[in-house]
Formats: sequence, C-alpha cells, structure tokens
Amino acid sequence: MALPHARPLDVIDLRPLGPGLQAAVTTSLLKTPSLQLMRLVLPAGQGLPEHSVLGAITVLCLEGEAVVTTPSRRCPLGAGQLVMLEGGEPHAVQALTDASLLVTVLLHPTSLLNETAP
Repeated sequence: MALPHARPLDVIDLRPLGPGLQAAVTTSLLKTPSLQLMRLVLPAGQGLPEHSVLGAITVLCLEGEAVVTTPSRRCPLGAGQLVMLEGGEPHAVQALTDASLLVTVLLHPTSLLNETAP
C-alpha cells in the first residue's frame, strides 16, 4: 500500500519532535511529479551512505545536529541551518546527535529544461 502524502495546500507540521524524536521514523511528506519532501529521522551515529540523486536537493536541519559530506566539503548543520546540493553531487548524511532533517528533492530536473519562460 502506498504511503499517504500531503497534497498541494495541505499544511505540513514540521515542528521539532522533541521527546518523540527517538520513536519517530523517516517519512515521505509530499510527492508530486516535480518535487518530493521527506522528514529524515536519524539516531545519533546513524546516517545514509554516499549516494546521489538527479535533481538538486536541500537538507534543512529541524532539530539535533548532522553533517552532510561531499567529496569536496563537510557541512555541519544545526537546528535551523540548511545546505543545498546540485543534482548529481555525491553526498552522505550522518547524525551527530538524534536529528530530524527536512530533505527536498527536485525530481525529473531535465523536464524543466524543456519548459519555456513566460
């Protein structure tokens, strides 16, 4: 069964999970043909191994501390800090403390090249 996603104009609660952080799990919040939002929940010391996605992404730390690492840079993030990566950039994510991150992914970026500006 597919996970329920928010739809355009639905309000998504991104407040810190606080005491509920340790029991929370990663969830996909919204997915359209061009955009995906995920709340990534990582316990201290856990992370995602190096990978890449086609589209540009942002990683916003909602709570806790994490680090996003690319071949050329290490980007520590605390609550309220955001980093943007170009599409195709290899990166890994590691939680320094229990952390909740909002990950935004631009999907199908090549289709945007075919659109014409008004």
